[in-house]
Amino acid sequence: RTEGKLRVTEAGKMLYPFAKAIVGDFSRSKEVIKQAMGEKNYNLNVGATFTIGEYLLPSLLGKFKKKRPEIRVALTIKNTPGVLEDLANDVIDMALVEGIVESSDFIVEEYADDELILVCASEHIWGKSIQIEELLNERMILRESGSGTRLIVENMLRENGILDKIDSYMELGSTQAIKSAVEAGLGISILPRLTVERELQLNLFRKIEIDGFTIVRKLWLVKKRQRFNKTGVSYFVEFIQNESEKITNQTFD
Repeated sequence: RTEGKLRVTEAGKMLYPFAKAIVGDFSRSKEVIKQAMGEKNYNLNVGATFTIGEYLLPSLLGKFKKKRPEIRVALTIKNTPGVLEDLANDVIDMALVEGIVESSDFIVEEYADDELILVCASEHIWGKSIQIEELLNERMILRESGSGTRLIVENMLRENGILDKIDSYMELGSTQAIKSAVEAGLGISILPRLTVERELQLNLFRKIEIDGFTIVRKLWLVKKRQRFNKTGVSYFVEFIQNESEKITNQTFD
C-alpha cells in the first residue's frame, strides 16, 4: 500500500501468472470430474470479431442450437486483439477471428476462406472490372485502424504501390456504416463478401473485379492450449469443422 493505494509488488507480478494457471487448472479439473460423473458443462462462451459475430455466427449458432439445444451459448463481439485478450484471460472458451494470430500460446486452426471484394453503388459508372490504378480516382472508405479487414486491404494496396497515393478516403467504425455510405454513393470499399451478400442480391451494390487480383483471407478458430476442453467447446468445434465448406461457399440451410 502506497499513499493510500494498493499496488502490485514485483514479487506479486512474478507470482500472478503462476496463480492464474493454478486457478485455471483447478477450475478445469472440476469440469473434468463432472464430465466423468455425467454432469456435463453445457455453457459455451464464444468470442468473435465484428464481421464474423455480426454476419456469420447468427445463422450458424441458430443451426447449432437446433442440433444441441441443451448447450447455453453466450457470444462476445470485439476486434481481434480484444477477443484474443478475453481468450487469454479465460473470459471466453474459444474465439473465431479473421485477423492474424501470432501468439504461440494458442492453438490456431483454419476453418474457412472468405473473399474480400470491391463494391460500389449500383449506379456507379464502372463496368464489370477495373485496373487497380483506377482506385486512385475514387473515395476509398475503410474500417478503423486495427481492423483485420483494413490491414488486409492496406497490405494489398501497399504491395501494389498505391496505398500512399490514396489520400481521399473516409474511415468508419463499422461495416454497416461503410455499407450505408457506399449505398449512398459516398465512395467505394473493399469488404468481406459475407457482409454484402444481401446488398448484391438486391442490386444495391455491384461487385467490381480488379484485374489480376483476388483477395482471399482465412477465418481462424482459436483455442487455448490446455489438456481438457469443456463439452460445449468440443461439440461446437466439431460443428464448425463440419460446416467449413458451406461457410466458404456462403451456403447455409
